[in-house]
Amino acid sequence: MTAIGIYGSNGRMGRAIATIIGDEGGTIAGGVDAGGDPAPLAGDADVLVDFSTPAALEPHLAAAVAAGTPIVIGTTGLSATHQALIDAAAQRIAVLQTGNTSLGVTLLGILVREAAARLGSDWDIEIVEMHHRHKVDAPSGTAILLGEAAAQARGTSLSEVRVDGRAGLVGARTEETIGFSSLRGGSVVGDHQVIFAGEGERIELGHRGEDRSIFARGAVKAALWLAGRAPGRYQMAEVLGL
Repeated sequence: MTAIGIYGSNGRMGRAIATIIGDEGGTIAGGVDAGGDPAPLAGDADVLVDFSTPAALEPHLAAAVAAGTPIVIGTTGLSATHQALIDAAAQRIAVLQTGNTSLGVTLLGILVREAAARLGSDWDIEIVEMHHRHKVDAPSGTAILLGEAAAQARGTSLSEVRVDGRAGLVGARTEETIGFSSLRGGSVVGDHQVIFAGEGERIELGHRGEDRSIFARGAVKAALWLAGRAPGRYQMAEVLGL
């Protein structure tokens, strides 16, 4: 069976993944958490999954590239610099980076892209997300994923139209911008809502994650699919055949 190594093994997602790997047809090659050496695990595993921290991404990618081991990256809060590192690694190994590994969110992204492409710029787009009180980054990686889907469908990049939160006298809404609002509290696994607001009507597309295992199952599915793939950058939609 495919041996999966876990970076961030002591975190919420790392523990959830370890719990269900056997049920999904894989085995655990081992795990590394903060301060651990990522190189030995990269050599022992057939494929890696990384749900650690942005600061740990560079050494994890370096270890994966050195060992020639594919890697699934689910870490959120990544910067443009991190994305450039991922692009470089994908020249030498198979890499799948995503803000969310669930089937439902992957499908939601496709629906958002379709709606944004078909509705005119007079339909305003707002994205609202809520997570548990311990989440440290905002907006969530999933919210950004959905925003990127909407922006690309409208022929632009998210960086050009993104507006994070609003407070005070910010003025009227600028046309074609995509707004983000983040809520934190309790034990919420992950709620995301994409609002298309038109004149006199509104469309709302959303997803509610009720159990962390949905993300763990998706991550393991992605890892099993990625193992043995040629170098390149892959997406969850390819894993799920969407």
